[in-house]
Amino acid sequence: MEISSKTAEEIDNAKQKEDLKKLEAVLFVSGRFLTMADLISLSDLNPIILRDLLEQLKEKYDKEDSAITIVEKNEMWKMDVKPEHSDIINKIATGSSEFTKSEQETLAIIAYKQPIKQSVIIKIRGNKAYDHVKKFTDLGLLKRKKLGHTHEVSLSDEFYDYFNVVDSDNPLKEVDTLADPSVFAAEEITKLEGEPKNV
Repeated sequence: MEISSKTAEEIDNAKQKEDLKKLEAVLFVSGRFLTMADLISLSDLNPIILRDLLEQLKEKYDKEDSAITIVEKNEMWKMDVKPEHSDIINKIATGSSEFTKSEQETLAIIAYKQPIKQSVIIKIRGNKAYDHVKKFTDLGLLKRKKLGHTHEVSLSDEFYDYFNVVDSDNPLKEVDTLADPSVFAAEEITKLEGEPKNV
């Protein structure tokens, strides 16, 4: 029995709708930026289909009068709230579910004492901080520049946009989503850098 072209088209459309729902669910539940490899692993879809579905999903939210959007950054994707609603979300939730407590603490130390040498961050936070710095740099939240045998790390302009921070002279003042650096960390930075801390 032959399947008519209309029926085949209907089957394709139904499959595409199911794939779109699957991708939407993956992005919603993850609550963080996902690489293409993450998306393939979580959805069992191939990259060509995924790219097309990501575009469709982005268009869907842009067309609808929705507070949701699909954000793409450095070949990573995340379902997020549109910037005009971020202040409401910051009041309701921490907004930092995509970052572990350990990552938040590393970022808080960088925000507290930027610019700071990566070697100093590693001495304070341990080797895991290499991954933290890489993740935040990949997300565009940090800037790194070569400084001798290490790198100098500082906050990027995107950091202030991402955390909805207005006062760039004192980023921790308004960043409720970051863990405050502990007194221990502040003292360690001062000892390691041999200079008074700038708050």
